[in-house]
Amino acid sequence: MSDAAAPAIPALLLAGCGQMGGALLRGWRARGLAQRYVIVEPGPGVAAFAGEGDVTAVPAADRLPADLKPDVVVFAVKPQVMGEVAPAYRRFAGGTLFLSIAAGKTLGFFARQLGAAAAVVRAMPNTPAAIGRGIAVACASRAVAAPQRDLAERLLGAVGEVGWVEDEALIDAVTAVSGSGPAYVFLLIECLAKAGVAAGLSEELALRLARATVAGSGELARLSAEPAARLRESVTSPGGTTRAALDVLMAPDGLEKLLTRAVLAAARRSRELAD
Repeated sequence: MSDAAAPAIPALLLAGCGQMGGALLRGWRARGLAQRYVIVEPGPGVAAFAGEGDVTAVPAADRLPADLKPDVVVFAVKPQVMGEVAPAYRRFAGGTLFLSIAAGKTLGFFARQLGAAAAVVRAMPNTPAAIGRGIAVACASRAVAAPQRDLAERLLGAVGEVGWVEDEALIDAVTAVSGSGPAYVFLLIECLAKAGVAAGLSEELALRLARATVAGSGELARLSAEPAARLRESVTSPGGTTRAALDVLMAPDGLEKLLTRAVLAAARRSRELAD
């Protein structure tokens, strides 16, 4: 069922409206996924939605309307405070879908916080969701019914691609690759620009070249049926300038080894955040 054909969710409760929560909310509202959005956020994240007729904001869970019965509760708070936040929503367990985007917090954690019968989907989106180009991978608890899984797919799909895994342990690797991955790409832009300056370019031109090159190459990779290795080879002439650079980047201690270490470190930290 497409978003256009699916009926709007009567009430969606969003706990946390920071960068990712706000990006999700904008995507949902753009597609009209819910009739009513209730936000719990004590900080300034709700300011962008002030005055919107379908949005109600409260600073804390104990300020929620007594008669509120949300179809879905989305947890978009930092994992370090999830243990303090989640128990306040236990009263909604039973018929409500809980969708968490907090790194490291497992389905078992939510079973303890919300009750073993709570229907929970754990997902890891990434920040390109802010422009509708994110990707999220999700894992569902046994209590999640098929319609609730479809609902989670609609919510996550409003801001990008969606994938599912049955083995929850893989979410740590997903977090390390795509959840944290945008930061690696932004660092690549920084480093490429600085290298351009070192080669004699102005800071303004070097940054412009780095941004456009990374963005354009990413879009080319997205649209092409060719694997990344083939696209790389198509840019590389024997004995040419690109080959000279790749000899450095593809050395035994080069980019692949460094990035593997980085991803493994991120996955390890995701596991440490579990409880």
